[in-house]
Amino acid sequence: MLSTSTESVVRNDGPPSTAAPRPWTDRYERPALAAICLLAAVLCLWGLQHSTYHAFYASAVRSMTDSPADFFYGAFDPAGSITLDKLPGFLWPQALSALVFGFHPWALVLPQALEMVGCVLLLHVLVRRWAGVGAGLLAAAFLTLTPVTVGLGRSVTEDAPFVLLLLLAAEATWRAAERGRPRILLLAGTWVGLAFQCKMLEAWAVLPALAATYLVAAPAAARRRIAHVALAGAVTVAVSVSWMLVAALTPAGSRPYLDGTTNDSPFALVVGYNFLTRFHAVGDIAAGTGSIAVSRMARAGHEAGPGMGDSVWKMIAPGLASQTGWLYPLAALGLAGGIVALRRRRPARTDRQLTGLVLWGSWFLTFFAVFSFGSVTGHTYYMGVVAVAVAALAAAGVVQARRSRVLLPAVLAVNVVWCASLALRYRHFETWAAPCAAALALVAVTLAALRRPAALAAGLAAVLLIPAVWSASALSLRYNQPGSLGRVGPTSVRGGSPRFTLAPEQRRLLAYLTAHRGGARYLAAVSGWESTAPYVIAADAPLLPMGGYTGQAPFPDPAAFHMLVDTGRLRYVVIPRADLKHGARHDRRPIGTLLRWTATHCTLVPRSAYDRHDRSKLLYDCGPAHQR
Repeated sequence: MLSTSTESVVRNDGPPSTAAPRPWTDRYERPALAAICLLAAVLCLWGLQHSTYHAFYASAVRSMTDSPADFFYGAFDPAGSITLDKLPGFLWPQALSALVFGFHPWALVLPQALEMVGCVLLLHVLVRRWAGVGAGLLAAAFLTLTPVTVGLGRSVTEDAPFVLLLLLAAEATWRAAERGRPRILLLAGTWVGLAFQCKMLEAWAVLPALAATYLVAAPAAARRRIAHVALAGAVTVAVSVSWMLVAALTPAGSRPYLDGTTNDSPFALVVGYNFLTRFHAVGDIAAGTGSIAVSRMARAGHEAGPGMGDSVWKMIAPGLASQTGWLYPLAALGLAGGIVALRRRRPARTDRQLTGLVLWGSWFLTFFAVFSFGSVTGHTYYMGVVAVAVAALAAAGVVQARRSRVLLPAVLAVNVVWCASLALRYRHFETWAAPCAAALALVAVTLAALRRPAALAAGLAAVLLIPAVWSASALSLRYNQPGSLGRVGPTSVRGGSPRFTLAPEQRRLLAYLTAHRGGARYLAAVSGWESTAPYVIAADAPLLPMGGYTGQAPFPDPAAFHMLVDTGRLRYVVIPRADLKHGARHDRRPIGTLLRWTATHCTLVPRSAYDRHDRSKLLYDCGPAHQR
């Protein structure tokens, strides 16, 4: 039995499956949802003023604010010479934020924080329609207290807008399935197409769940349902490939070079570099698409540490599960219990309970399988799209089994043990949390034995204590810094500099290059994006980054490089001393040829001209009067 207050939150207040949803009238729902969203906002926005720049993405955002073309293509450098190694859609909100608020670290993090709060709100709406008000509120609370949610809200990665867009697609699909409205289903396809601009083919992994939901639940004849899904699929493909189509039809000289490719092809960028190389079994096929660094990408999953290989064990290993999998047992209860309940009840095809189970069950199983066998290279931010399904299924499981005196307490106990086992893998982090969770679990068992109404509340508190502690740790810069890559807790890694000012030797080099630039388009060509990023972030300096993100991109090609030099658009080349120390002659990178030509044919600028104490790099003058 439950107390009046507790039961009102977790009971299934949703209408019968054949009735329309109740109006939003329950007196506790709005304040409870507002409190949950406020908590999510605090967890994501706290310490925003301490945000840091992610050097690679921040450079692109700075460059994208320079011109509409750089914005659209996602140029990495201010001169618009080469793009990111992925589609730029996820950075568009950050670039717009930088245009509105100025280029500051917190302005780049702010959109992700708002997007994750939006995810919490949308998940409540979706689960409420499926399993009632109580389940909706529980799902929102579960998602808020999942560390990966907080991490994404404080990061600059692509997964925050990606998850939000997929939830918008799910919401549109649900409405389309309820009403049999193909126009709303086309909106769902549009949302998935926009999500494609964030994470490319990963967005299409949601299509089986959305298609199955509509095919099962829409009140229309089978032929019409299939036609509607096919039409929505066509819209999805059209919106998805829109950027690729524009890039393919634009002459190469009129847009930036597409990083991650050997042939400047958007197909190679999306299908080869960002898809095939993520799966070890087919990674070598990517070479045929024009993808670069195939062997390096294919090995990435094996280099990510124990438990991160190609198997389902990766998803339950501490590295990923500690960020997103705390509620796996409750989610399993929601999935399995829902299937059993439907088999007993044998509902109509359009039953709301069946619709929700198809949507969230397919969503969870599809992404769980994709990430089990696709390389995520230890990056936990991929897991945001899994966390929403876990939260939805776990909330439904609690509501479905709330009257059980055995099943739900048993699963809650198992979940506490699971949480404690994950927490104990990190023995130097908040060591008090596991014993406290165990103590709360004992209290819950005792209350359940006494048939006290507070038993469920105590059980939920025991389950949520440890993930809540992990999520709250993000409020400390020690365990998460806004602007990082989304990991929260003891394994978090601090990001770059919150200011990203140039070092004295970098300022002196920049001053020399600026003073001697003349009419050149570029101040200098630089080997590698790491050497370019500080100058772009701090000064919006037009440098030519050679080699792209991996250093393996054949950019610029020798003909283009010599054309830039011969026409005076490029005069100086900066070469890290380490590149020559290890022998430019043996440099097998595509840009190795350019470095060797520079060292052979251009004049070495004496260090005394720009910085007599800088021994880390060499500056060559390739102007017409300085070529040998």
